[in-house]
Amino acid sequence: MLRRWGECFDALQTIESFKRRQISLWLLDLGNDCGGNGISELIVTVLAATARFERSLISERVKDTKRNLRRAGKHQGGNRPFGRRLGEAIGTGRAKAIATMRKMRARAASLMAIRDAVRAKDFAISHETARGILARPEGEAA
Repeated sequence: MLRRWGECFDALQTIESFKRRQISLWLLDLGNDCGGNGISELIVTVLAATARFERSLISERVKDTKRNLRRAGKHQGGNRPFGRRLGEAIGTGRAKAIATMRKMRARAASLMAIRDAVRAKDFAISHETARGILARPEGEAA
């Protein structure tokens, strides 16, 4: 609670700092200088507290959503590493590409050659992606 009040207090300190430097802070919605009188300061304090409250609500909602997604075993966002797609059967598409990459590397093919071979199969990867895939334990490939 103290931290939340501290953020409201910080907003008031900023307005006071503006006053000392003869800077007026005008909020167009309020129609006047919000550092000019007690009522304006009250409104700014309430707005700062409301903004802080909204930030905490958003944070709680995001945490709850991610927790529920984890429990359900669902994807939580972002791109999955190459070859890690839900619902893809082993021996299809990306899994075959990874198997090809491993075979080529076993025959001492360069990362650039591996990249070019996988790109020929319509997978846009870089040699660094190939390096990362090949560094994974074989059971984790798909």
